[in-house]
Amino acid sequence: MSENVQTAMFEILKKVQEDLSSFRAEADTRFEHLEDLVRKQRRDTAGLLVMAKAVTGDFAEQVAAIEERVGVPEARGR
Repeated sequence: MSENVQTAMFEILKKVQEDLSSFRAEADTRFEHLEDLVRKQRRDTAGLLVMAKAVTGDFAEQVAAIEERVGVPEARGR
């Protein structure tokens, strides 16, 4: 009976080891996928930041031009 218990324990341990190995492989694959997503999100965010800065700069230029045009008639009225 002792041999049967040892054999059963050995088989159980082998199965646990196989399951753990497959879990690690699956976890690695998922982490790689997550890393790819994070990298893409960072790239997209950087692109949006560049676009936002360009739009903000253009808007500031347009506001400055309007302020300059409004300032001319105001200066004449004084």
